Amino acid sequence: MPKWLGNAVFYEIYPQSFYDSNGDGIGDIEGIIQKLDYVKELGCNALWLNPCFDSPFKDAGYDVRDYKKVAPRYGSNEDLFRLFDEVHKRNMRVLLDLVPGHTSEEHPWFAESKKAYSCGEFKNRYIWTDSWFFWGLEGLKFIAGETERDGCYIVNFFKSQPALNYGFHECREKWQLPPEHPDCIATREALKDIMRFWLLGDKGRGCDGFRVDMADSLVKFDDAQKSATSAIWRNIREMLDSEFPEAAIVSEWSSPPQSIKAGFHADFLLDHGNSGYRSLVRDYKNGGEDNSYFKKDGNGGIAKFLDQYMPWYEATKNDGFISMISGNHDTPRISHRLSPREMSLFFAMQFTMPGVPFLYYGDEIGMRYLYRTHTKEGGYDRTGSRTPMQWNSGANAGFSCAAPEKLYLPVDTESGAPDVESQEKDPQSLINMVKDLLRLRSSNEELGSKPNFEILHSGIQGDRSFFYRRGSFIMGLNPCVNAVQVQISVQKTPEPVYSIGGCGTEKGIFKLEPQSFGMWKC
Repeated sequence: MPKWLGNAVFYEIYPQSFYDSNGDGIGDIEGIIQKLDYVKELGCNALWLNPCFDSPFKDAGYDVRDYKKVAPRYGSNEDLFRLFDEVHKRNMRVLLDLVPGHTSEEHPWFAESKKAYSCGEFKNRYIWTDSWFFWGLEGLKFIAGETERDGCYIVNFFKSQPALNYGFHECREKWQLPPEHPDCIATREALKDIMRFWLLGDKGRGCDGFRVDMADSLVKFDDAQKSATSAIWRNIREMLDSEFPEAAIVSEWSSPPQSIKAGFHADFLLDHGNSGYRSLVRDYKNGGEDNSYFKKDGNGGIAKFLDQYMPWYEATKNDGFISMISGNHDTPRISHRLSPREMSLFFAMQFTMPGVPFLYYGDEIGMRYLYRTHTKEGGYDRTGSRTPMQWNSGANAGFSCAAPEKLYLPVDTESGAPDVESQEKDPQSLINMVKDLLRLRSSNEELGSKPNFEILHSGIQGDRSFFYRRGSFIMGLNPCVNAVQVQISVQKTPEPVYSIGGCGTEKGIFKLEPQSFGMWKC
């Protein structure tokens, strides 16, 4: 386990929307370098960069054309190596986004694989049927009529993203290969080669690991336990432990008991389906009642979250970390339906829970989800969460000096649009509250990633408060409009440490005013 994960707090950066250093309207690596001190002063000590590799950008870079080349619009490989240098000078870390399940249809591997009489190394690098005339299989998407090769190819997402071939756990057709087939093993080894390239870097200037896209999707027709896909990741973890023991891998899997057993160091708590995360910030039906836990006038309690979180926590606490997110490039922003106070209470919980938290760029100021933003590079309804970072109240919100029509995406120009410069001047702002919480986390080992979580009280039937302990610290949350009083047995007199809203204690009674958070040491 990489030691640095013990106090890691990640900041997710969507490169094309973070900071434009050269005035072309698109964020770049130099722009990230120029803002590293901002990220560190915020309290984050690690970065996750969304894909910055060469791509035709039909899916915002998740369609990779060359895994070993930085996309020219962001800069060069040398620029990325320099970013690694600058990150490490600040005692920070950086994860690159690894897309192992598919490539762009423009990748050289696919160019060879799709030839009429493909043979050799790349014949089975992708999944092909043995005839162009094929009706498809349940759960798999096939593309026909696009290539010279007499066959259809599977895609993982868009038509432009052919699936790499790691095999089928259950082979139902003669063209399906088992994971142990040499050609499927070759795909796995090619993935290791890509990882080594960036971990070693130029003259030892490498990254610190990878966030892995769709990590559970490698082997097709896998069983419910994802045993065949997990075997691949355990093999990769063995390589990392041997060659790069301080390199971290974080999975987009959202099933920590599976992913951490498969060799990942951490897994995201995502908003897939009816998840515990969704119950905190987006528990609503279209046009219906909002029962998100952090809505002050909702009816949602903490139990829905804990019912999912606690079994996962108990199953993984000795082997890896659960990563709570504020949001990401695929989700509506946390400000969607949450007020600044409601967001502040979410952050208070996120940054005082165990595990490795991830903060999405702009969430620290409450950037808004822009509903009517036209789709860009396959973003569709996700595009409204990918708009440029708002640095100040000047032209283009300080993101770029380009003409507004040349920006990668439009900035928020509506009244009340938040920005960094304005909030940093306001002691009561969201960004300063985030800084306070992250200072507390970084200065107290008991509030880091370690598994020392104990539930003290989870209210029901009108009492929606939630109290929990981390070592010698007690945290209390009250998201609703009514004050609460909860009796908790303590050995020492509680010492107030931090609060949002009114809180206090008297003879073992912990008091929380409406929409408040309290932290005590005892």
